Amino acid sequence: MIADETADDSPSPRAPDRALALLRAELGARVDTSPASLDAARADKSGHAAEGLPLAVVHAASVSDVQAVMRIATATRTPVVPRGAGTGLAGGANTGGGEISLSVRGMDRVLEVRPDDLLAVVEPGILNADLNAQLEPHGVWWAPDPASRAISTVGGNIATGAGGLLCAKYGVVRDAVLGVDLVLADGRLLHLGHRSVKGVTGLDLTSLVIGSEGTLGVVVGATLKLRRLVEGERVTLTALFEGVRAAAVASAAVTASGIQPAIMELMDATSLAAVHRLLSLPTPVAGAAQLTVQTDGPVAVDEARAVAEVLRAAGGTVTVAADAAEGEALLAVRRAMHPAMETLGTTLIEDVSVPRSALPDMFDEIARIEREFGLVIPAVAHAGDGNLHPNFVFEGPEVPPIVWDAAEELFRAALALGGTLTGEHGIGVLKRRWLADELGDDQWTLQRDIARVFDPLGILNPGKVFAP
Repeated sequence: MIADETADDSPSPRAPDRALALLRAELGARVDTSPASLDAARADKSGHAAEGLPLAVVHAASVSDVQAVMRIATATRTPVVPRGAGTGLAGGANTGGGEISLSVRGMDRVLEVRPDDLLAVVEPGILNADLNAQLEPHGVWWAPDPASRAISTVGGNIATGAGGLLCAKYGVVRDAVLGVDLVLADGRLLHLGHRSVKGVTGLDLTSLVIGSEGTLGVVVGATLKLRRLVEGERVTLTALFEGVRAAAVASAAVTASGIQPAIMELMDATSLAAVHRLLSLPTPVAGAAQLTVQTDGPVAVDEARAVAEVLRAAGGTVTVAADAAEGEALLAVRRAMHPAMETLGTTLIEDVSVPRSALPDMFDEIARIEREFGLVIPAVAHAGDGNLHPNFVFEGPEVPPIVWDAAEELFRAALALGGTLTGEHGIGVLKRRWLADELGDDQWTLQRDIARVFDPLGILNPGKVFAP
């Protein structure tokens, strides 16, 4: 049993040294203090980095490793930041001075697959793409598909409540998780949720944990809801429009028609041109925006034909992929959006959602903000569900004040249209100052109070989500 370091909730001056000594004694070589690892743990894909260097990076290999870290952290009042692949876009897993970066990336096993029950039990560090590669021989798959599926982890998806390309038809992470195994701040292990299709015993703590960004506990396992592999073929098509508003109007028309594509992605002119440069593709028509749509299942061909008719009626120039390989090549253009933005400078990738019918109005708001602030804001959208990703590109490591001012205007525009600050990236550190604007003071306080029940000492991912 590890004795408490202090009688109150504050670390003593020697607590970091003692915490590091206890970690090394308990976990040995899994405690990493190399300068390169400490520096890497400070940042994610958001362009933001935490101040100072972490105390250590612990590469957990088991649930017991995670429990040991949390017991030591509680005894010494040392902050802990859970971390997966570090591909987040809100700074949620960035680890700062004196904090422990608790990496579960090495916990990447599929523990159980039950195709008859359409469930799998997995560790949090497994990558989305690797998971589905292992599920495919069983005739099943896990639907969440962030555009970063090749580099993002299931645990990270759960922490942020991720969405992605397929969520309009197949749902988001919250719809695809039956239960989670959660290590609390004091090291206790909870098994939340169920393995059955239905389960309403008590409060739904599984849903509470999904999207909580490591502030309630460390996810060390997940029971996932699977689907049968989709029968039939996939048909992919693109449609070029003279501008982004026209493309947004066309996507809303597809939704209004009642057709349900598996994927419907929108890229504005700036983002489309950047990706074409990155991939050495022919330069697109100046000012052209593009919708990329994929239908799947037994009626995919008929649905694609109907989608094409809607898009042509809306003024689009439609191209249908000849086969699956060409379809994947078309989708690769959308998946290359973030790497393309990185070639332009430091990128703050934002994430707002609005009702699907308001998508054209939101693009109008982005254009207005570009004019008022003298900025270019490349934007893409999961047009099938109204989730936009406007990008602010700038030079240097620090976000300029004018970018924050423009981002605030963008957030307020989304809220005014009945939308939300984040559809899938989470709040992290980048949006916490606006959280109360959406929630209201009473709900903000209630949520913060709930987090304190799980983490009375405030050592789990401190400073994230809820502003200090």
